[in-house]
Amino acid sequence: MNVIVSDEGFAPDDWTDGFVTLEDAANDVVALDVTSDTDPDELIDRLGNAQMVRVDFPSSADGRGFTIARVLRLKGYTGRLRAKGHVLADQYAMARRSGFDEVEIDDELATRQPEDQWLARANWNDHSYQARLRG
Repeated sequence: MNVIVSDEGFAPDDWTDGFVTLEDAANDVVALDVTSDTDPDELIDRLGNAQMVRVDFPSSADGRGFTIARVLRLKGYTGRLRAKGHVLADQYAMARRSGFDEVEIDDELATRQPEDQWLARANWNDHSYQARLRG
């Protein structure tokens, strides 16, 4: 099972419509699974009416997914954005600031980094360096 992390903590996955890869996507796709090397500028043109985009993080050291989320939001995507894979609790605030709504992690990571570690970063708007500079 996988765990969905949001600002409210851990929850089971409520998405039941499945995902398709960008290569298999048709015009009426509901949810897309994209890799970290996807070009966000090309992706925005192929989204159609997709309600969700799930971006894979193959490694916690691979930050390309943050760029994908940021570009999609800047170009007007308002659907649900989910980071999936090797995102650490320490990266949760960055995920939220870049545009992700939630993070999908496996049970093993949820055990190693329990809910309280994620919740400690859930107040991501107030704990950025920009907020500290504003006083």
